[in-house]
Amino acid sequence: MQAAKPLFDYPKYWAECFGPAPFLPMSREEMDQLGWDSCDIIIVTGDAYVDHPSFGMAIIGRLLEAQGFRVGIIAQPDWRSKDDFMKLGEPNLFFGVAAGNMDSMINRYTADKKIRSDDAYTPGGQAGKRPDRASLVYSQRCKEAFSHVPVVLGGIEASLRRIAHYDYWQDKVRRSILMDATADILLYGNAERAVVEIAQRLSRGEKVEAITDVRGTAFIRRDTPEGWFEVDSTRIDRPGRVDKIINPYVNTQDMDACAIEQARGPVEDPNEAKVVQILDSPRMTRDKTVIRLPSFEKVRNDPVLYAHANRVLHLETNPGNARALVQKHGEVDVWFNPPPIPMTTEEMDYVFGMPYARVPHPAYGKEKIPAYEMIRFSVNIMRGCFGGCTFCSITEHEGRIIQNRSHESIIREIEEMRDKVPGFTGVVSDLGGPTANMYRIACKDPEIEKHCRKPSCVFPGICENLNTDHSSLIELYRKARALPGVKKILIASGLRYDLAVESPEYVKELVTHHVGGYLKIAPEHTERGPLDKMMKPGIGSYDRFKQMFEKYSKEAGKEQYLIPYFIAAHPGTTDEDMMNLALWLKRNGFRADQVQAFYPSPMATATAMYHSGKNPLRKVTYKSDGVTIVKSEQQRRLHKAFLRYHDPKGWPMLREALERMGRSDLIGNGKHHLIPTYQPQTDEYQSARRKNSTPAGSKKVGKILTQHNGLPPRASDGGKPWDKREQAKAAAFAKLQEQKKGGKSGGGKKKPRPVAPR
Repeated sequence: MQAAKPLFDYPKYWAECFGPAPFLPMSREEMDQLGWDSCDIIIVTGDAYVDHPSFGMAIIGRLLEAQGFRVGIIAQPDWRSKDDFMKLGEPNLFFGVAAGNMDSMINRYTADKKIRSDDAYTPGGQAGKRPDRASLVYSQRCKEAFSHVPVVLGGIEASLRRIAHYDYWQDKVRRSILMDATADILLYGNAERAVVEIAQRLSRGEKVEAITDVRGTAFIRRDTPEGWFEVDSTRIDRPGRVDKIINPYVNTQDMDACAIEQARGPVEDPNEAKVVQILDSPRMTRDKTVIRLPSFEKVRNDPVLYAHANRVLHLETNPGNARALVQKHGEVDVWFNPPPIPMTTEEMDYVFGMPYARVPHPAYGKEKIPAYEMIRFSVNIMRGCFGGCTFCSITEHEGRIIQNRSHESIIREIEEMRDKVPGFTGVVSDLGGPTANMYRIACKDPEIEKHCRKPSCVFPGICENLNTDHSSLIELYRKARALPGVKKILIASGLRYDLAVESPEYVKELVTHHVGGYLKIAPEHTERGPLDKMMKPGIGSYDRFKQMFEKYSKEAGKEQYLIPYFIAAHPGTTDEDMMNLALWLKRNGFRADQVQAFYPSPMATATAMYHSGKNPLRKVTYKSDGVTIVKSEQQRRLHKAFLRYHDPKGWPMLREALERMGRSDLIGNGKHHLIPTYQPQTDEYQSARRKNSTPAGSKKVGKILTQHNGLPPRASDGGKPWDKREQAKAAAFAKLQEQKKGGKSGGGKKKPRPVAPR
């Protein structure tokens, strides 16, 4: 593998003389205004073009521009023909293709496989502006437009589909997207290093098929090159000792044991000296070792082998010790080089310091792009996550080693946002990244980090070698909120609360200055079974954080709430687990209006569990323990109903399930019951989200109504605690029942049917 070269050490391409463009051009007219006769590189993306470092096409485009290349953007092209892919002309070097900031299937479909009604990365939130499997379709159209121009595939969709992968929407294993897309090379993970290296080498006249030594790339080859040591990992159950076959013509009935052994043939003397054969050690030649995974055809037909391949893949994700992987697809091999070397702080500052306009391209006019509106006043301070949650794809894409920006770079971006971005009111909506509080947290010893193969640094507990010091993050918060013109800095990224409790000073700083009334955290579940399959900490860590949160909120004189998120139907979850979670929610006064069912994204470890019924967190064999899987639509609905135990629409299903589970004692009208015995009419129930939302067309005067957050209304808002409302409802219903029992019926009139209290 080629050694990592600093991004700013490459010689600039000749087109540097044109300088940075206000926006990367999306039309021939813009190219003419810039004085370009052609583009060196054209990026095709499924997202609208927003020139902001939270959007992939902007980062890659600006980075290549800084290398001296002329970069054009084709955003959300009409994929039904090749015409849109030709509007900027033929690129001199290559097409860079990505589906966008999300996998196109996850972007379009819900966890229940229903089509979404909007697309946050499209102007006006309009749905249908990108095809299913967009990377694949775009690549094929680029080849139709200019068949001889190399296609470089990248983005999160390519990352998560680079290997033979289970596809939830088709319920089958698909081959590597590189095969179906007919692209020339695939870049996975954070692709800055790889894309700059490939662009520079193509500009020097190298052929794309000859570029096989760049980390973080996948490509097709016919065989293993000379000088490489191949480790066979295509099988999981190896045979034990095999006895030599006895001569079938020898009658063994009258033979003793010694005679039987003689019939087997000569026996080797264990004390006899033998010639020692010295073989190359894979450890000694790690950079020339490739692990052969089970072929696509095998994992397609054998779910257990699929789980094994997934385990091997995740064990080879540490850039410090990862080996190359290879997987046969038909007559060819798809080769995966080791992951990219993480960027240094200087390189992160370089990437985020490009001349971004920080607004959408003018071609969109006044149309709003929802995803941009959400991150408009936020700043990304780091990349990566060492949590390793099995349902999440952050680690697979960004890696588990945290890549940090400097304080100076982050402060400059806040100042630039304050001075340049229209509508800034002094509130920074987020200082974060994949997680809010992993900034500058890493292994205490780089050598230990280099050799570690653990999938998580915080499961089953926090590693003793992990430095949990939050002081640099605290200092950053203080510097940022001291800036002139900055009134408030909120933290909206997901908080790793099991890390936060290791630094009470950080929790106090966060709660005192950076919580806007509510703080979102994700315990995901309360039961050990599903939590172990998620690689998440026990609910005890949440309780510790909650105590600290409430203590420091009280000291600050603030009324603030935690919003916990939970997942239904995750692998390893039983009906009893969901029942216990529902009881915990009721005891703690939570009523979640929006709940998330497990979504099997490509390449995630939990997805391998979902498909195979095996646990890739441990050695996989045909006899290894299975994992409880929730696949049927009915059971998935039941698990979601447990999360929304307060919704009358789910009560009939829950009553039936509780009776089947032998827990009829949870059905009743008392405070200790989970669901009541009565069933209100359907028009009597209005979801809390709709009830607490501002009606369409109404003016927001005074208090702003917000989307329901699953928490009791504040006393200052005139709200009543839910438990009192529940008690009043149950008491009223009990009174009606008493009246029914004591009432007299006469004259053939029916007794009035009691109506559930509102």
